[in-house]
Amino acid sequence: MGRRDITTTALLAQLPLFKNLDSTARARLAAEALRHRLKRGEVLFRKGEPAAGIYVVVYGDIKLISTTPARGSRLTGTVGPGQSFGEPVMFLERSTAVEAQAASDALVLQVPKVCVFAELDRNPKFARQMIAGLSRRVEALVRELDRQAIGSGSARLAAYLLRQAHGAPSLTLTRPVAKGEVASQLNLSPVHFSRILHDLAEAGLLQVQGRRIVVPDTQRLQQATAAR
Repeated sequence: MGRRDITTTALLAQLPLFKNLDSTARARLAAEALRHRLKRGEVLFRKGEPAAGIYVVVYGDIKLISTTPARGSRLTGTVGPGQSFGEPVMFLERSTAVEAQAASDALVLQVPKVCVFAELDRNPKFARQMIAGLSRRVEALVRELDRQAIGSGSARLAAYLLRQAHGAPSLTLTRPVAKGEVASQLNLSPVHFSRILHDLAEAGLLQVQGRRIVVPDTQRLQQATAAR
């Protein structure tokens, strides 16, 4: 069976947010869930649209883009397979604050907010899971703000790479977005970002091969950039 032939219920069962639900609850959500198959560059929703529910990435990458008159467009994050987004504005019942655009071909499941709210009323365990996920996101945001405030450009880039490593001793990362977009997310100019990549590569801390970045020793990268 190809990945496009998998039932929505089976897809939900593979996703961290829904896999611990019982089969009846998953079937209820799957019956109302919508599939969005996106080509690279296609927009899932635009800033200012009404909050529609929870979005969960099955495969591919989705980039979240903030646009302001002062700064123009800026990448605020990317969402990969198994990760969800859209919960904060759904709970606040506000319009979306960012644009969601496919960084690659992607499949995204949208679970409408009325279904999510009904399941939260039925299932306290699901509610706790949702709260825990939002709490982890807030904690990560606070840490990111701290890094943006006090860290050097090298430290910010190293922190970005180390987050992708998830504690592994080495990392091979293929950037889902353009170099300039990663630079904007780290509050760096494209020129400064390229210079940092070059300097870290010269120091033997990483290797750059087009969109691919290889970090042979994540601990060494962390130690070398902590003092910068």
